[in-house]
Amino acid sequence: MQDLAENNLIRFTNIARKKGAIFANFKVKGLRNGVVLSASVSVDITALELNPGDSLEKIIEECARHGLKEFKKAEFQFEGVSAVASDYLGVAQLG
Repeated sequence: MQDLAENNLIRFTNIARKKGAIFANFKVKGLRNGVVLSASVSVDITALELNPGDSLEKIIEECARHGLKEFKKAEFQFEGVSAVASDYLGVAQLG
């Protein structure tokens, strides 16, 4: 269960042009330790020194590899949880 590529699904969805850049888009879905993961990943093909003239297979493969590497390195936090957690966690208060 350590490897998203082996145990979960990374699916290519499309290639889109947005704001002058071309992105390869992927959907990531999986299950790990009771947590269901679902994410969208977009990779700018020019960031990988690819160009639109390259074969579609090369673009998808390189972008998927790079996207997975960056997704694994990412650290996430729940929005607003740090403010709530500090107020309610710790020593119980009796009032």
